[in-house]
Amino acid sequence: MSGANPARGEAALQAGGEVLVLRPSFEALVAAEGELGSLFALVERASEGRLTLGEVAALFWHCVRERPEGLTRESVGAAVAELGLVRTAPVLKLLLTQILQGRV
Repeated sequence: MSGANPARGEAALQAGGEVLVLRPSFEALVAAEGELGSLFALVERASEGRLTLGEVAALFWHCVRERPEGLTRESVGAAVAELGLVRTAPVLKLLLTQILQGRV
């Protein structure tokens, strides 16, 4: 899998020995919104520090550009928990910025 391209709104996330490329495409955001509710509300919760670990993991899961064989949603959630907020915050910030700016 190729690396993340920030010009396309992509971010990289290390999960289970793999580097996952996250891209907030239209399809990914529609799927995330279907599960998590309004993206505006999601961004608002994030700005207020009320975004849950499950919501972060769900957003990341839906935005994985190419899912390697064997990758599960649980492994993405485990990677988010293992990496912690300090290392996942830049990835989340990039995705939320792309959602707000519309460059997907």
